[in-house]
Amino acid sequence: MIEFELHGLNARQQMLADIMWSLEEYDQVQSFINTLPKRERVECEGIIEMMKMAVVEQCYNGISETKEANSVIKQISRKRS
Repeated sequence: MIEFELHGLNARQQMLADIMWSLEEYDQVQSFINTLPKRERVECEGIIEMMKMAVVEQCYNGISETKEANSVIKQISRKRS
């Protein structure tokens, strides 16, 4: 099982992340996103990218430096705040 934390999300973004993570199939995630207003759709896309980076970071943790991934995560977090 993959477990990770996304840091820097506000309460709304955390709620969106929790909803998306609870869905079993990516098609369900896309269907959910399509029901949202544009602002939340954009936020969800950013959250998904953060989730992908967190998973990759977890898989390769200890193999090499993750400074670049951390930099990208910080940039996305600042844009979404």
